Amino acid sequence: MKEAVLYKKLNGKVQCLACIRKCVLNESQIGFCGVRKNVKGKLMLLVHSLPNAVNVDPIEKKPLFHFLPGSLALSIGTQGCNFACQFCQNYDLSQRREIIGTKFTPSQAVRMALDYGCKSISYTYNEPTIFIEYAYDVGKLARKKGLANTFVTNGYESEEAIELMKKFLDAATVDFKANGNLNFYLKYMSVSKEEEIYQTLLLMKEAGFHIEITDLIIPKIGDNLEDARKLVKWIIENLGEETPIHFLRFFPSYLLNNLPPTPIETLEKHAKIAKEEGLKFVYIGNVPGHPLENTYCPSCGKAVIERYGIEVVGWHLDENFRCNYCKTKIPIKGENFLREFHKM
Repeated sequence: MKEAVLYKKLNGKVQCLACIRKCVLNESQIGFCGVRKNVKGKLMLLVHSLPNAVNVDPIEKKPLFHFLPGSLALSIGTQGCNFACQFCQNYDLSQRREIIGTKFTPSQAVRMALDYGCKSISYTYNEPTIFIEYAYDVGKLARKKGLANTFVTNGYESEEAIELMKKFLDAATVDFKANGNLNFYLKYMSVSKEEEIYQTLLLMKEAGFHIEITDLIIPKIGDNLEDARKLVKWIIENLGEETPIHFLRFFPSYLLNNLPPTPIETLEKHAKIAKEEGLKFVYIGNVPGHPLENTYCPSCGKAVIERYGIEVVGWHLDENFRCNYCKTKIPIKGENFLREFHKM
């Protein structure tokens, strides 16, 4: 437990400033997320240095396909979340209101990342915004050791959180659900302000973070194609046509375990819309072996990064990340790390 940074005092109460909810908490009250508590007039982060999930993953698992592709990321998650998704794959972490975990200090996290040959540390599995002070303490040490930092986030950060992220973050995967449909967010996620996510994305772009978008497509209740078209158009107009988008296959879980997995055909329809509207890098996730796991050159159409699942199995870019076939520059971030990693 450690005092949070993102809060202000209000006559005995405290107001958390980490996410859009901005919970106002009385003495001993815990915020919606389950991990930020008013303790004698101070907001305390109950899970600082106490993650309940630590793994070494390919960065493609985040998924980040255009940031350090082919490298490893130390992945850290805690208990709690500021969403209440009824379909969460990690619900035992995100929805469990119990403070448990293993002591893991920022210096230990950085040491482990270096020992395992990671090029980055990813704050993931549950929503990292709710443990942002812990992520910041890890991230500032990571940067000193030449490691990048990434968030896998629902995009519900406050402006204050974005300002803190500027001090250590390099990239973010922002996870939409059901094409960003507001009624879906209200009914299945307990989120009433989905438009705030778009403002967060604009702030992330202004901050210079590398951004990739994921969109979990849930059959029958969250797969409207017009919603998908609307989301894609917004991405193109505000983030740019080179922004990667990943349409992810849903598998039944938690409270929505009565639904079937997303039909692959449904994902392909979403991908077709994204391409028709003009996005250059469109992916399908959670379908190992699908052709849209690969990165294709937008000029010649050849696969320049081949993948199977979350593993890179083919690399067809030169040292300047240009297509080996036609020399078109592919937008890949983290060049200095990658040159070393691929020994170019």
